[in-house]
Amino acid sequence: MRYRHRTTVVTALGLILLTDVLRVFLPSVITIFGQAASTPAELLGAFALGWFVLALAVPPLLRRVGVRPVALVAAVVLAGARLAVTGFPGGRAQLWLATAGLVAGLCWLTAMAAGSNRPVPGLALGLAAAAVLHTVSDTYRSLWLGGAEVWVVGVVLAALFLAGQALPAPPVGGGGARAWLLAGPALLLAGMVALSPAVARTAMSYQFGLLGSSPAQGSGVAVAPLFGPLPVAVAVGGFLLAALTPPRRPAGRWIGPVALLAGAVLVALGRGELLLPAVLLTAVGLGACLAHCDSAEEPEPLRPAGGGEASGFHRAAGRRGYAVVGGMLVFAVAAVLYYAAYDLGYPNGWVPVAVAVLTAAVALSAGPVPARTAPVPVPTLAAGPVPARIVPSLPPVRTAACATALALVAALTADETLVAGNREGPPATVRVAAYNIRMGFGIEGRFDPDALARAVGRADVVVLSEVDRGWLLNGGHDTLDLLAERLDMPYVFAPAADPLWGDAVLSRWPLAAARTRRLPAVGAPTGAQALGVTVDLGGDVRLAVVATHLQPPPGKQPVVQARAVASFALGYAAGRPLVVAGDLNTEPGAPGFAEFTRAGLVDALAAARPLPTSPADDPREQIDHVLVSPGLTGADAVAPRGTASDHLPVAVTLTLPPA
Repeated sequence: MRYRHRTTVVTALGLILLTDVLRVFLPSVITIFGQAASTPAELLGAFALGWFVLALAVPPLLRRVGVRPVALVAAVVLAGARLAVTGFPGGRAQLWLATAGLVAGLCWLTAMAAGSNRPVPGLALGLAAAAVLHTVSDTYRSLWLGGAEVWVVGVVLAALFLAGQALPAPPVGGGGARAWLLAGPALLLAGMVALSPAVARTAMSYQFGLLGSSPAQGSGVAVAPLFGPLPVAVAVGGFLLAALTPPRRPAGRWIGPVALLAGAVLVALGRGELLLPAVLLTAVGLGACLAHCDSAEEPEPLRPAGGGEASGFHRAAGRRGYAVVGGMLVFAVAAVLYYAAYDLGYPNGWVPVAVAVLTAAVALSAGPVPARTAPVPVPTLAAGPVPARIVPSLPPVRTAACATALALVAALTADETLVAGNREGPPATVRVAAYNIRMGFGIEGRFDPDALARAVGRADVVVLSEVDRGWLLNGGHDTLDLLAERLDMPYVFAPAADPLWGDAVLSRWPLAAARTRRLPAVGAPTGAQALGVTVDLGGDVRLAVVATHLQPPPGKQPVVQARAVASFALGYAAGRPLVVAGDLNTEPGAPGFAEFTRAGLVDALAAARPLPTSPADDPREQIDHVLVSPGLTGADAVAPRGTASDHLPVAVTLTLPPA
């Protein structure tokens, strides 16, 4: 029992560190190696996949060198890289430290697979603990923010992991390949939806905050919810309970796979109001599929006394090693295929469904659950059979209850209520800012929501483009919520690419009457929309704000989309003062920009030209704009310098027309 507990804890701690490293490696590939989309997609994908393919060389290395030395060296490098990425945020150092941590993590995981035939308790506990820590750290502090508390947590985790890894491992027999094969798919599905606190918060903002947008206009808008991360506590508890409690009835074997497939299908439908059931179904279904594989033993020949390298023990270890590498390759390929679609323009909803189908098929192939007391011979270092069924190393109900309680506390402490400012009467002026935040990543690839908040400055209404609310590719952050907390502003969010990526409006005054209109694609793969929101300035004064991010095909002007936004904005404003702002991907005087002026809108930044906004480190183009209806006048227009994004923000003070 002590050995089983030790292996479970070491596996869980190592998975937490590997998950943290992945949350830095994936966005570093995009923002640092990818150089803001200037690197060809094929080269970017090859760079990301190459390190996972490299892990295929680890099983032969284990056969030559031995499992324990490889595992210990890889564990040291993994723990060191995990701590180092906190000390070197951004730049090439971040990219290569995260890459070193990833390679070390893959080596360690392969060595653990070779030396353990019952990984599910450790995998389940590691995924659940990573979700809890990600929640309590507000989805980013453990990696991207220095400080004493961050270093203490990191050092403690690394020390416990290395101490457990240094102890001798128990002898193991055959089986376990199916469970290890599911490590990669489980990591992907947990990070994309099932155990992501950012996705849970976003799901709550759709489920409890629809503001009446019509289904014909596209997906509904979302507002800042109360207790947003709360579903992650339910998801963590359900996942652990399902993973640690194998079904005892034949019919029960189908419940988990069916739930997992249902959750994946809801994700594929791409509707924000379906995210909440998708999170819960995927969490429970994923846990149940892991449980199926944990309960089945694969028959192996006994290792004869004095057996050589070709003995059954080594063949089983090799199969487990290749299985976990194969599973992590599934993780890498599926992640690249899913997110590359937003650059290349092909349908990607089938990717989570395909991974769920694979996971369900592997789980069902494990066969029926054997009786707990049935003795099955397994190979050991000494000849002779031992009972195959071992008492679960983690009590299911107590473990799930404790994890749920911790996740609940984490969700409540990480949440912050956002309340619009209480002001006396309507103001004479309103400061409006527009900012393309590139998912929160700066020029050097550092994720820094504090720098974003400083760049916005003293704005009263903020329009954001390229807002990410939980993409695994970007580290699983809810960038909108993090920025809203720092600005102390409620928000309205509208999806463009999918329910987790789009545009937003934040305000110090109450927001109401949100509407969203999907724009013609005209060959642009990411997708675009126009979000209309009414700002209640007090009394009878209302300001209509339309946020958009035009997405023209490369080398073309967004004429069609600009015309659609102008038409939508004028209709939405219905004669009220109107602001249209965002990354319009067109410069003053260009055909796309002319569509707005032709509709009667006025450039509020005209007096401050030239006002280039892109790229942030050497601005040459003004593609971020604030346009207003003729009754509004602009003053004090600026584009403050900084590198918190690849764009500069623009801000202007608008004088309201007399009541």
